[in-house]
Amino acid sequence: MNLIAAVDRNWGIGMNNKLLVRIPQDMKFFKEMTTGKVVVMGRKTLESFPNGTPLKDRVNIVLTRDRSYQAKGVLAVHDMEELERELARYDSGDVYVIGGESVYRQLLDKCDVAHITKIDYCYQADAWFPNLDEREDWEIVADSEEQTYFDLEFYFLEYKRKKQR
Repeated sequence: MNLIAAVDRNWGIGMNNKLLVRIPQDMKFFKEMTTGKVVVMGRKTLESFPNGTPLKDRVNIVLTRDRSYQAKGVLAVHDMEELERELARYDSGDVYVIGGESVYRQLLDKCDVAHITKIDYCYQADAWFPNLDEREDWEIVADSEEQTYFDLEFYFLEYKRKKQR
């Protein structure tokens, strides 16, 4: 499975259930990577989308403890076992975990690739992605040239889980 996120210098990902910043190149990259694929998210992430509507041209799976939760165009699952049964129907390379913080933390150890847009700025945040630079089991395998959006610098990084020896 894949993780995909935009993070700041401190690995912050959001504030008040909103992205820290919207960078058009990052939005385009996210769309290119996930269109036609399966996206896994928490309920609050879905609710942060415009009108709380699921992402077009993707299978939208919401992991929530609320057993009565329903949303149009979304498959709701309520625990890891139910999620794993549902994801078994898909190629794991076609599954993208898209947030928020608790879903990233729950699924990090089940993923092998992380597509990270690293923004060279520190925002005020109340949600964070696990810092892969501090983890011995992850390494950067690809990085882009410096990108800019107005005066903001950022990079597209690909992390892979190291093979156990």
